[in-house]
Amino acid sequence: MMYSSRRKPVLYFKEDRSFLSRKCTIWKLFGLCILLVLVSLLWVQLTCSGDMNQVSGYSHVPHQPCPVERQASSVDDPSWGPHKMALIVPFRERFEEILVFVPYMHAFLNKKKILHRIFIINQVDHFRFNRASLINVGYMESGNDTDYIAMHDVDLLPQNEDLDYGFPEEGPFHVASPELHPLYHYKTYVGGILLLTKKHYQMCNGMSNRFWGWGREDDEFFRRLKKADLQLFRPKGITTGTKTFQHIHDPAWRKRDQKRIASQKQEQFKIDPEGGLTNLEYKVESRQELTISGAPCTVISTSLQCDLNQTPWCQFS
Repeated sequence: MMYSSRRKPVLYFKEDRSFLSRKCTIWKLFGLCILLVLVSLLWVQLTCSGDMNQVSGYSHVPHQPCPVERQASSVDDPSWGPHKMALIVPFRERFEEILVFVPYMHAFLNKKKILHRIFIINQVDHFRFNRASLINVGYMESGNDTDYIAMHDVDLLPQNEDLDYGFPEEGPFHVASPELHPLYHYKTYVGGILLLTKKHYQMCNGMSNRFWGWGREDDEFFRRLKKADLQLFRPKGITTGTKTFQHIHDPAWRKRDQKRIASQKQEQFKIDPEGGLTNLEYKVESRQELTISGAPCTVISTSLQCDLNQTPWCQFS
């Protein structure tokens, strides 16, 4: 076969001299396989430990911890204090974010010596997303071994280790306060990350179940805090401003459900005086204990119930 002067064959074979000769032995093939495995492991290590986000152009998403560097599981160390947090994450189909969130938060809280359990409340029904109801479910299913909750968005990662995730004994503690949150800055904002004792959450009757789709449930909950005469606390002495948190949600890839259907536009600004934990209806479809890069979490797949007479906007049609 003739080759062009501008091209050369990929391999030249020299009789009995090159490593990959035609008389290649089984031992040489075995050695080649070992070499390929070692190169692959080295590449995985460099990919995980290096700043690959900047190389790929997705600097807004932190790299996932390497699977070979397993994190320690959560251990109830008495020296960490008497309180234990239930970190409640309302969730639906945002798998790329949960793969980052769980190991990141587990490592962050362990470093701060915060006893915790991570609950992923996964909505599996066919209704529109209901963040408030999922948080109510998380409260109900969090067990007796936790005494306070963190209502935590899956796309918000704390970057400042001075942020307090401890037991909010004096009153609800809004970690993602308006002056620190990367997007929302109005004074009555209490979304993103909010810590409450279970006693205080019960005093508010949880959150309203009337908010299907995105938004407004936090504003209604602010009114519940005031009605329960609970003082709201926020971080002090944090100097990192709006860089205190990393927001890993990509609106171009996953658009929020901001549609307002039927009378929802008018109803969304009203106070729900009776709804909450007392009229929550749901079914736990499954409960699974998982680990993500060595970080433990509990995934509770939940089907919410909707009264079409009360909130017909829970579905699109």
